[in-house]
This record gives sequence, structure tokens and C-alpha cells, in this order.
Amino acid sequence: MTQLGLGISRSISVVRTGKLGLPKSKSVILLLAGTVLLGGCATSRVATPEVVTDLPSAFSAVPTVAGPVDETWWENFRDDQLTAYVVEAVTESPAIGQAIGRVQQARAQATIQGANLLPSVNAGLSGSRSKQTIGAATNNFGLSVDVAWEVDLWGKLSSQSAAARADFLASASNLRAVRQAIAAETSRGYFGVIEAQQQVALSEKVVGTFGEITRQISNRADVGIAAPNDKTLAIANLESSRAGLAQRREAEARITRQFDILLRNYPDGQITVAGALPPMPAQVPAGLPSELLARRPDVQAAMLALQAAGYRTNAAEKSLLPSINLTGSAGTADSAISNILNPDFFIWSIAGQLLQPIFQGGRLRAQIDLNEGAEKEALEAYVETVLQALSEVETALSVESKLADRENSLLIAANAAEKSVGISFNRYRAGIDPFLTVLESQQRALDSRSAYFAARRARLENRVALHLALGGGFEESPTASLDID
Repeated sequence: MTQLGLGISRSISVVRTGKLGLPKSKSVILLLAGTVLLGGCATSRVATPEVVTDLPSAFSAVPTVAGPVDETWWENFRDDQLTAYVVEAVTESPAIGQAIGRVQQARAQATIQGANLLPSVNAGLSGSRSKQTIGAATNNFGLSVDVAWEVDLWGKLSSQSAAARADFLASASNLRAVRQAIAAETSRGYFGVIEAQQQVALSEKVVGTFGEITRQISNRADVGIAAPNDKTLAIANLESSRAGLAQRREAEARITRQFDILLRNYPDGQITVAGALPPMPAQVPAGLPSELLARRPDVQAAMLALQAAGYRTNAAEKSLLPSINLTGSAGTADSAISNILNPDFFIWSIAGQLLQPIFQGGRLRAQIDLNEGAEKEALEAYVETVLQALSEVETALSVESKLADRENSLLIAANAAEKSVGISFNRYRAGIDPFLTVLESQQRALDSRSAYFAARRARLENRVALHLALGGGFEESPTASLDID
């Protein structure tokens, strides 16, 4: 196997200076390709991108803490049940199994393409008996070894092998990306189940409170102390709260069963979670934008896909050149089977063939155009992946403080609204405020507390999104379990 640097002989500027809209304070060149072991002797036409752009020394959304990206970020939430679910999901999730299957297919395809560089050898043992119209029957026995080999004179076969190898490495990077995504989805799902249960508990408490108020109002209305309309309004409010409880229980049932599927479990909705959402962990070290692009597995996979497309274009161009095929055969043949191992009956032949394409109806040229189009598509997909990776980190960093402000305001609002419920009811009993004020304060208290739970979950999910955007986790070879070199 020959070690090949995935460089380029033609310069490709993936992102031109200033296109990211970042401060032009520091111009850097990110060589994301590195050196990859690929078989054969493929030429260096492959379009390994040089990302030339103005990148800042740090992310621009907010000041970030320097430090390595946490590889087991889910443990920062200090919830042993969450950690156990993440470990289970990244090994048992159907999405992981599918990704592993794709890696196995890519590895096999790389092996198949690599085998084309080597001669094919077949051994044969034959025997026949024949009789002409006149004459005695004759036997014929043979033992042979046949060899066929296409000489990779121009590097076409090695380019095809290198493309398949790049596809395999891309699938391995995608497997790591899937594992990161599953860890994030498990965390989000876990927080979703907790919030759903909190919403149900809140609705149950509200139904109980509304039921007691309705009972008191009904008693007052029955003896003429309260207006009959107050009783009607109280009953309507109680039934609305019961409908809200049913709706929240429905949401809980849906999200818990979806969580079961993520863990490859039967969807019975029996999920064990903490009683409340965890506190926010400390600020996350975001590192540098340049480090992000070198670390994100989806960026690596897009880069490798671009390299594979370049190798296929290279192979298509080499199809216009002559091909050389060598064949050889050796063995023994005789009418007596006892002589097939006798060297006196040894026979052999060697042949060579040179084929130059002359007329293919435009097929070969069209194949080049097809591969060049695929290469251009892969290039733009790579650019899009790079921009998306940067955007995800900047967005998660930018909205974190806003989500924290929202959560804090909703907490204050929920506490104040819940205090107002008792005050408004006492003022109603004293004849100061109408019953509608009581109903409004009850609904405001319910909405505020419910919104607070949702904001708490949104803030935690944004932290998960930041960890996912930074590409942390599963730095070890994602194909280790497949015993892949």
C-alpha cells in the first residue's frame, strides 16, 4: 500500500475572503485534508479543499472560555440516569446499527476496489469423455492455473480504489457524527420527558385547586351568597383545566414512547427519569473556529466525500487512455487422469492485450462530465457543511444568555402569579373584586409556571445543541467495534 497525500494540483478556493462576513483581522489557511492512507498510486488531481477565509481568533457571539472540548459532556448535567441512557442509546439505537451497516458496506466496497489492483488467480480441474461417430471414446483431463491482470499503468484502478477508501473513511466519520447526534437526541428526549411529567404534575395540582374553588363557589351560589354565574364560570374553568391535563398527559405519552424507540426498547412508555430538570452546568469551552472545522466529523466526512469525487473524476479521465491486460495459463492435460500431475505433460501460455478506446458514442466523455458534476456538488456540500458548523456554534452561544434571561423572568412571573391567586380569591370573598379576577389570576399562574418549565428545558436543550455543534464525544475510532484497520 502506498501512502498518498490528498493534495491538489489545481487550486480550489472553497470560501473566498470575506464571504463568511467575519472580521478581516486574521487571514488563515485551513488545510483540512491532512494525509490519508489510500491504496495504489493514484495521481494528485483530487480536489482536497483549502479553506481560505478570514476567521476570528475566537467565536464572535460571546466571549468564550478556552479549553479542550468535553468528550463526555452529558455527565456535566450530573444525572446518573441520563448518563446510563446515553451509554445505552449510542450502542443500541437503530440509527447506530444503520450507520455501522453503512460502514461495513463501505469497507467491503473499498476491499473490492482494492482487489482490482491485484492479479486474479483461478485454479481449475477438468475432465471430459467424448465419442465421435466412428471411433472409440476418448477421455481428457486437465489441471490448470489461470492468471489475469489489468496493469494499472495510468493510475485509473488506484484512483477507483482511493475513491472507495475515501468513501469508507467518510462513512466512519459519519458513524461518529451519528453517535454524537444520538447522544444529543437522548439528552433532549430525557429533558423532554422530565418537562412533560412536570407539566402533568402542574396540571394535576391546578385541577385539584380549581376543583376546591369550584366546590366553594358552588356552595356559596347554592345558598345565595354568590351569583349563579360565578358557579357556571368556576365549572367551566375546572373543565378547561381537566382538558389541559388530558392534553399534557397525551404529550407525555408521545414523548416517552419516542424515547423508548431511541433506546431500542418496546414503546410501553415506562421511563425512569429525575423528578426535576437539572441545573445548568458551567460555561462550555468553545475553543477556536479553526479547531472546530478540524474536529467536526460531518466536516471531515464532507471533505472525504469531496476527495472521493475527485478520485472518480480522475479515474474517468484515465479511461480515455489505453488499457493493458495480461493473461497467463499453466497446467497439465492428458487422456489419462494419472498424468495430470506429471510435469512431462505441462503446458502454458502467456498473452498480452493493449486496448485503446476509439469510439464509444460519447460515453466516456459523458462519464467525465458526470463525475465533474458530482465533484462540484460535493464541493458546494462541503462549503455548506463548513458554514453550517460555524453557524451552529455561533447561534448556540448567542442565544444562551437570552434563554437565561427568559427563564429568570418567567420564574419571577410564575411565583408572583401564584401568590396573586390566593390574594384575588380572598378579595373576591370579601366582595372587593369580581370572580373573573380570580379566574384570570388562576390562568396566569398556570401559564407562567408552564412557560417556565418550557424555558428551563429550552435552555438545557440549547446547551446540548452547543455540545453537539462543537463536535465533542467519541474521539476514539468509531470503527473499532468492527475491527477495521
